[in-house]
Amino acid sequence: MIESTIVLTPLHYAYLIGVIVILAVMVMRRDTPAVCIAFLFILGLIGLKSFTGAIMTVFNAILYAGKEFMEVLATIAMVTALSKCLKDLGSDYLMMVPMSKIMKTPSITWWILGLTMFLFSLFLWPSPSVALVGAIMLPFAVKAGLNPLAAAMAMNLFGHGFALSYDFVIQGAPAVSAGAAGITTTGILHQAWPVFWVMGIVTVCSAYLLNREEMEGRGLRLTIQTGDLDTPKGGKMALLMAILTPAAFVGVIVLMLVFDLKGGDATSMVSGTALILMCLGAFLGFGKDSLEKVTGYVTDGFLFAIKIFAPVIIIGAFFFLGGEGITSIMGTGFSHGIMNDWAMWLAQNAPLNKYMAAFIQMVVGSLTGLDGSGFSGLPLTGSLARTFGFATGASVPVMAALGQ
Repeated sequence: MIESTIVLTPLHYAYLIGVIVILAVMVMRRDTPAVCIAFLFILGLIGLKSFTGAIMTVFNAILYAGKEFMEVLATIAMVTALSKCLKDLGSDYLMMVPMSKIMKTPSITWWILGLTMFLFSLFLWPSPSVALVGAIMLPFAVKAGLNPLAAAMAMNLFGHGFALSYDFVIQGAPAVSAGAAGITTTGILHQAWPVFWVMGIVTVCSAYLLNREEMEGRGLRLTIQTGDLDTPKGGKMALLMAILTPAAFVGVIVLMLVFDLKGGDATSMVSGTALILMCLGAFLGFGKDSLEKVTGYVTDGFLFAIKIFAPVIIIGAFFFLGGEGITSIMGTGFSHGIMNDWAMWLAQNAPLNKYMAAFIQMVVGSLTGLDGSGFSGLPLTGSLARTFGFATGASVPVMAALGQ
């Protein structure tokens, strides 16, 4: 029972207008950081009643969001650095080739390609995995009779869809959702795992059934030619890293289970392991040039990570004002997040139940995903999850997972 009465102010209405405008821009498939910056300035101007306060609000919000997302950004950077090292060594090819030996029909190939993408995406993240899996396995898949479009569907549904939305190893997407919702990453993964598995299984099975007839027909028509594809000569060090890398990550999973490592501890294990493997691979493969190679891989990794997260940080900066982050951004005079106040007001005045809230959350998640970047919508869906959870008594982690 909510006893205190929420009084809405111009700050609340300005924030709500900002959310609506940002959502509209996302639906139009346009970039939203400029809109977020503009509304950060407006909110600072209204809340702090000064031009200088408005300017500082813009920077403080971005700085706060950057700190919140730094763990995820660094993890992606380290894993990307490892993937680049494996590619230069030729270890990525050696890790993939065994799969090609059982890719005999288009249907079998579709599932092998998808499941391989899923596993690699969990540990190397989808974007590096697309380059890695696609460059190596796609020729084998086409040779086995799989339509290139169907192969692309398998890679993206299993990778950017299933693996990235669940993301229980690197925990990038859940961390963004959790940060905006004011909950722990572990809470999303533990309470909402059925949402991710149902979504993933239904999606990939539906895609397979829709393409099965075409794949089977293509398999019957195709005469598979024999002959080997060009293979890189990786040498002993490439083979060693091809064996050591999956073994190390399997060991990480075992340690997580044995020592009950979760959340940030689990992420640190993945990131640290990736960084150590990258350094080891550079030393074994490049000898006297290893020092420069390590610098190059780390630089490339952070460039890739910041390219993805730069807009997410700006968008997150706006939505962190909706929760407890507002105190750090605008000062101790603001003890309640703006979206939190809206949640209380909805609970007092609107006939909103948790089922309708869940439906709205799924619609918003779908619309924000239309811009081509799942991450850009996570600060919004995470913030809404907190609002709907407070307003209806629904599970905030489950609401966040629905949007994610």
